Amino acid sequence: MIDFILLDISTGWKTGIMIVVMIVIFYLFLIRPQSQKAKKEQQYRDGLQKGDRVMTAGGIHATFIKTVGVQAYIEVAPNTQVRVQLNTLNPIPEHKEK
Repeated sequence: MIDFILLDISTGWKTGIMIVVMIVIFYLFLIRPQSQKAKKEQQYRDGLQKGDRVMTAGGIHATFIKTVGVQAYIEVAPNTQVRVQLNTLNPIPEHKEK
């Protein structure tokens, strides 16, 4: 009887440790990188200035004009301004020659 109780306690500790290890792994490989990426994107959007080249989530390349609340005005062609959500703006990916 006592052996069964001791076996059950040690199994419980092993299970608990495995759960903690899995939580740590999920944090290190999934949650933390995603939050760092979101923080970096927010810093980019906060630092936008008039004349910066941007790309929308739909792939439209434009020039940043101004921010009004959660919206941004961009110029897609000379004298053609479009209002978009600020969180859809991304930096233009660098073109790498092959």
